[in-house]
Amino acid sequence: MAIDRGSETTVQLLTLLNISATKSTKRKWVEDTARPKLNKRRSIQFDEVEQSSSAADNSGKPESSSEGGKGMDVDEAGVEGERADVVNELMEDDGHDNDNDPFEEHFGGKSTLASDTRRKVADEKSWTMSSAKYGKVGSVVEYSVLDSTESGDSTPRTKAAILDKLRTTFETRQAKIPKELAQLQNDLLAILSSQRDLYVTKSSLESQQYQREAIMLHAINHVSKKRRRVLKNNERIAHAAKSDNPTPEDVQDQGFTRPSVLVLLPFRSFALRWLSALTANTPTPSYQIENHSRFQSEYGLPPGAVDKLANADFGTYPRDHIEMFKGNVDDSFRVGIKMTRKTVKLFSEFYGCDIIFASPLGLRMSIQKEKSADFLSSIEMLIVDQMDALTMQNWEHVQFVMSHLNQLPKESHNTDFSRIKPWYLDGHAAYLRQSIFLTAYETPETRSLFNSLKNVAGKLRTERRWSPVSVPDGIDQEFIQFDCASPQDEAEKRYNHFTTQLMPTLLKSAVQSVNTVIFVPSSFDFIRVHNYFRRNSNLQFTVLSEYSTNQDISRARQAFFSGKKAFLLVSERFHFFRRYKIRGIRNLVFYGPPDHAQFYTEFLSYPFLDDGVEPSDVTTRVLYSKYDWLRLERIAGSDGATELIKRSVS
Repeated sequence: MAIDRGSETTVQLLTLLNISATKSTKRKWVEDTARPKLNKRRSIQFDEVEQSSSAADNSGKPESSSEGGKGMDVDEAGVEGERADVVNELMEDDGHDNDNDPFEEHFGGKSTLASDTRRKVADEKSWTMSSAKYGKVGSVVEYSVLDSTESGDSTPRTKAAILDKLRTTFETRQAKIPKELAQLQNDLLAILSSQRDLYVTKSSLESQQYQREAIMLHAINHVSKKRRRVLKNNERIAHAAKSDNPTPEDVQDQGFTRPSVLVLLPFRSFALRWLSALTANTPTPSYQIENHSRFQSEYGLPPGAVDKLANADFGTYPRDHIEMFKGNVDDSFRVGIKMTRKTVKLFSEFYGCDIIFASPLGLRMSIQKEKSADFLSSIEMLIVDQMDALTMQNWEHVQFVMSHLNQLPKESHNTDFSRIKPWYLDGHAAYLRQSIFLTAYETPETRSLFNSLKNVAGKLRTERRWSPVSVPDGIDQEFIQFDCASPQDEAEKRYNHFTTQLMPTLLKSAVQSVNTVIFVPSSFDFIRVHNYFRRNSNLQFTVLSEYSTNQDISRARQAFFSGKKAFLLVSERFHFFRRYKIRGIRNLVFYGPPDHAQFYTEFLSYPFLDDGVEPSDVTTRVLYSKYDWLRLERIAGSDGATELIKRSVS
């Protein structure tokens, strides 16, 4: 007999509770006869008030906090000074920490957004779609849930609901940047404050830093409001216990575990950039960044190392390549960041941190090593930066991480279940998580991931019209369409057309059967094409792939340039990571349009590195189907791609 999802969730929770009750390692609350109710309802995630008070009442020393530890942050002035800091923070109520705040409406314990109707729309992807324009963010496609049984307006507010102490620092810094970029930040914050998902499908290199700062301000605001709500409820519980009043029942303010923000990045150098965006938004000059020097050491270049990209002469490397690969490009890392009122603590233990910076590979290795992803069970904000770079790594790692987000934990982790928000207990966390995706261009993988998001508040995808890339006049360009009825058959149809029609045509021509580069975007297709060439002994070819060593690259380039090899197979990943200029090209065959449109123009410019080459000497063939729309649009332009797709296949 089939078990519905709700029943399955209930069974999992009951199992978790039963296991938790029998664990010998479960934290034992010290009963205090003066405050019996306080210890039963205390917070286990934000315990600045409770641990301080308990330590003072029991004449014991508070647990110290060290790098990677779970303890609280208590300074040498003692628990009274810290308690005063917490009280001061709670008094800094600027009107956002209330039931009308969009944060509380969406993430509060009383949130009813994840209704049956809304979840059904998200599950069935039956969104109501419309077009709109939001200031400097530009044109967007809105995906919304229209539920006649509920009231409310999901339209972004004209001003983001940011805590005043954070906004003041941000606006002071904004006054020093161009007005257009400041307006872009404000428009981003207004959209993000609606708690909807946002998918930015193109951003300029000039704007990326400012986008990060705005998004990180939104993330810090989220963590701060979450902490304030927990501390306020701690105070209410403590006050009720002290007055011998019943313990408040409406104190559901937490997830299963503490981490609430996950930032996925391709390289360590980007973790440094996001940390810079985080520290730029700290509210006071006295804010301390613990373990900052260690972070700089581990995520920057080694002492004495020279960054050849950052220090290269202007024009040596394309600017986008410099921005992507300068600094530390290690792709395996994960670091927890704990935020308190006065401190950003780097290298905190995962179950004691608020924000996680990680690469998909690093996170996957951690999950597989520990055999647990419970620290991802309560992620409320997901940020994925440089998605285009992640597609050039191993997209399966991204899918692996996504599959472990917002799952019910396997262990209790000393959770006080009376403080868990009801929608967590119902297994609805994925329907309320806010996701923010940033990419230089769209791919089918990134669009598919966006389509899978289920945020019942809605989501937005930016869109733009593309202009055709610039190509030297006189080059013989031919776009060759092959028929394909379904995406499942696309790889096979492309290969068959290439091997049975395109290659025989090239081999019949004395001109096009030499000095020919075959550019293959997909790694899977590259392996298949490589095997085809290996099976045909009459084809003289060499290869440049992401796995080629420096010695392999040198030999291949020289053999092709000298004419010893007629064909050169190049994978898009090779060009993405290495960006070599290749000489000796007269003919180009694109097995499919490249993801990065600039790669198309770069390869068309390489023949002119050789002396005496005229545009009429160069030919280009691009194999495509209707499923190449996203890539084709960036090369031929929106109008040009439309015309190409409408062509009848002969």
